[in-house]
This record gives sequence, structure tokens and C-alpha cells, in this order.
Amino acid sequence: MLRVEIRLRERLDQDWAEWLEGFAIIHTEGNETVLSGCVPDQAALYGIVSRLRDLGVKLTSLSSEEVKEARHEKNR
Repeated sequence: MLRVEIRLRERLDQDWAEWLEGFAIIHTEGNETVLSGCVPDQAALYGIVSRLRDLGVKLTSLSSEEVKEARHEKNR
């Protein structure tokens, strides 16, 4: 799983969160938007980036880090 942060040069309305796989949408004081969330793999990340491309928004940065999924084990 990848934890992702994408910064945009413009404001993106909160209504796009569902279309962007439920990523959190945060607006900064500098009129930028920060998208953050998790995707299962690199292919899903490319899907998000493609959707942003289709919207015509300008990306200023993208960072990702691999994280382990939390596993819940039942006590026996």
C-alpha cells in the first residue's frame, strides 16, 4: 500500500473527493490544494494522476511512501 500526498497549484473543490478515491482534500493559505490518501499500488496512483490530468489541474509535487497494512488478529 502507498501513502500519497499530491500538491496542486490551485484550489480543488471538496466535491471531487469521491471521484479521487476518497482522498482528503485540504486547502492551504497559499491557495493550493493538498490531496492525501492511500492507494493499493503504483497502478492505482497512476489512475489518480490521470484523473487530475483530465481535470487540467497543475501538480506542484507528488510524494509517496510504502506502508504496511495494519493487520488485525483475533485473540484466541
